[in-house]
Amino acid sequence: MTSAKSKLLRLKTILPGEIIFEPHTLANYSSDKWFAARQPDAVALPRSTKSVAVILRFANQYKISVTARGGGYGYVGGCVPIRGGIVLSLERMNRILEINAKDFVAVVQPAVITEKFQNAVEKLNLFYPPDPASRAHNFIGGNIATNAGGPRCLKYGVTRDYTLGLEVVLADGTIIRVGGRVHKNKTGFDLTRLFVGSEGLLGVVTEATLKLIPLPPFRATLAVGFGSMKNAIGALQAILSAGFLPSALELADEFTLSAAAEYTKNNRLGICKAHLIVEIDGQKKSVRGELPEIEKIIRRFKPLFIERGLGDADCEKIWQIRREFSTALRASGLTKLNEDIVVPRGRLEDLFRFTARLQKKINLPIACFGHAGDGNIHVNIMLDENDPAAVKRAEAALDELFRQVLAWNGAITGEHGIGLAKKRWWPLAVSKEVQELHRALKKTLDPNGILNPGKFV
Repeated sequence: MTSAKSKLLRLKTILPGEIIFEPHTLANYSSDKWFAARQPDAVALPRSTKSVAVILRFANQYKISVTARGGGYGYVGGCVPIRGGIVLSLERMNRILEINAKDFVAVVQPAVITEKFQNAVEKLNLFYPPDPASRAHNFIGGNIATNAGGPRCLKYGVTRDYTLGLEVVLADGTIIRVGGRVHKNKTGFDLTRLFVGSEGLLGVVTEATLKLIPLPPFRATLAVGFGSMKNAIGALQAILSAGFLPSALELADEFTLSAAAEYTKNNRLGICKAHLIVEIDGQKKSVRGELPEIEKIIRRFKPLFIERGLGDADCEKIWQIRREFSTALRASGLTKLNEDIVVPRGRLEDLFRFTARLQKKINLPIACFGHAGDGNIHVNIMLDENDPAAVKRAEAALDELFRQVLAWNGAITGEHGIGLAKKRWWPLAVSKEVQELHRALKKTLDPNGILNPGKFV
């Protein structure tokens, strides 16, 4: 029996029913949606903040690695326990503790599913806008760990903009509360935002107080096909230049649309070189008044078709096709390397030109789609992972992609985080001084380095 295993057996006696050693359970908690896997020595399934504190206090004392985990829907290996130890899954802490319509706040445990939470607040005419594509499965805690976004972040912002307060267990088991339930708070440093996006490296979130806003009573969506990417981007820029701020502006390229057409049997998508989704929301009268004006702008760029969705049901039909893009690409039989880069909005056309050239250079398809309104495009290199030559070309292409994005003052990740997948480009993305500041913060909050070790800090 290993030294770590014998120590963890002691922890099992302290928290019976919460520490698991069965091999099939260890295998189930060894990976996320990325390509790396490592079995932990134990899986912890705490039922309370107190249990989380006990686990971390024990692990810190014996210098055992702890990797916190949400729903397992990450795309960068962020919850892979690369150094073994304990996987701490928060899945049992899944209650909505409060929805307060007067204060416009909600208090939730980390394993509340995003879509379930959104549905609950919308029944009270409240709104929680962050909407990552896997919202039907992912956890609020995971969204906080990665500062997740989604299509609506163009108008409404990302997870950090809705996180008012957090309960966090530090590496030594200390339980702290940062922030609060008020919508303005300038009491000391903004420690709440320090933990949002920290990828489990600084502490474990066990409760979140989230900001809510009034639910827009009406929305409308336009799905627009174009004969060229240039025209699609021209329409997007013209909409914004005219003073409109849609809740979402989503763009997809020809390869993505071809795969989606085959998968969804939507033949309209197959004739497009580019596809734009525009959604606006607000009062019914204002939305119905703005929609024709936006259509008028779009028609200047010679669309192949414009499909209208009015109201929730029609809009969801359009969005359902958008949500199938990733599934359609995987259904092609190729492996999808999903990179969530961000470029300044004025570089969108340059980005699509660059990926088109890169596609020809490496002789591998590159599918691009995503949140064009804020420059966050998912660049997906498609390859046969059993072909070593293709894998090598794809790796070289990622180097080119990230270097070009950084040369444009962009970012190597907008939503998914660094994790393991982007670790090798971390030194290119931030200066040595900023890297050292990250290390100093990590050392202060986790001096023994037990929290999610082996990642970018």
